[in-house]
Amino acid sequence: MIKRPLFWLSLPLLLPQGLWVKRTALRMPPAAGANSGVVGNGPTRRLLLVGDSIIAGVGVEQLADALPGQLARALAQRHQCRVEWHAHGDNGASCADLLRQLPEIPAIRADWILVSVGVNDVTRLTTARAWRQRLTALLTALTIHSPQAQVLLAGVPPMQRFPALPSPLRQAFGWRAARLDRVGQQVAAEIENVHHLATPVPDDPTAFASDGYHPNALACAQWARVIAEGT
Repeated sequence: MIKRPLFWLSLPLLLPQGLWVKRTALRMPPAAGANSGVVGNGPTRRLLLVGDSIIAGVGVEQLADALPGQLARALAQRHQCRVEWHAHGDNGASCADLLRQLPEIPAIRADWILVSVGVNDVTRLTTARAWRQRLTALLTALTIHSPQAQVLLAGVPPMQRFPALPSPLRQAFGWRAARLDRVGQQVAAEIENVHHLATPVPDDPTAFASDGYHPNALACAQWARVIAEGT
């Protein structure tokens, strides 16, 4: 595919723009609040969330209003159950980082595991081969962690829609994100009980937090409903 060599050849041109974004981007902290909770009524089921800044709730004030809390509520409503949720989110984490952090993940027997990873592999220029190897190792480890769990892999989002990224960096990262996402779909299809779910990113700047990079609370609620519908 011609886009692959073009991407790598364009890096010297994109590097100054990437450094400018890194220097000037608004830095938002992880969400406040407990990294675990309980919602709903009925039979108890457990949700484990593992990943990057999305799981850390960056862009939202409280973690209960970020994707972890929103997804717990959406699952409780959909399945009429009590959901105990636990979030292990590391702002800026790549797949390699999450692999190193596996011993830190709560030792609960989850019914659902949501994995959010990939954006930082795009920005760190992880090769597709390394991404495949690391993602396979991460997802396999999580299926061993909770053999009965439905593992939900959030797709690498279409980064060309991120308002914080200027052109042509936006288009280059968007293409690279799509490349890694295709690999993620393939990896998910190869591992039992792992399901790839496309990440919905509206082409609407108002769906983002003030940094133009992370979803706001409303977007997280909408995303949570989409994920819950896939369970």
